[in-house]
Amino acid sequence: MSAPNVRIAFRLFHLTLGLGLMVSTLPTILHALHEHGGVNLHLSMVIGLQALGVALFLIPRTLRVGGLLLLIWLLGGFAVHVSRGEWEVQLVIYAAGVWFVMAHGAEWGGRSQGADTTARPL
Repeated sequence: MSAPNVRIAFRLFHLTLGLGLMVSTLPTILHALHEHGGVNLHLSMVIGLQALGVALFLIPRTLRVGGLLLLIWLLGGFAVHVSRGEWEVQLVIYAAGVWFVMAHGAEWGGRSQGADTTARPL
């Protein structure tokens, strides 16, 4: 596959992952409001951190900070679900995608924010 096609595919993956994670907050918000009979402060804070992480993840300059927030949220959520006997493996798959994008950096907004591949003396 040629380099331009790889860049387009990576941009599409990054955007789809970020927007998909943002949209996934909607059922959580609805669950929090209906299941708990009103605003649940803890769940609202968790959802807010997720939304902040996604927003930062989609901005090239803040991709790594947002990605770190998302990794904490996704892997923490997975751990909570496992402790309840629920295997929400999609959270680990999303975390792998976030880690992949963080490792390679943003492909839009100018210079790539990916890993520095220049050789440095020890």
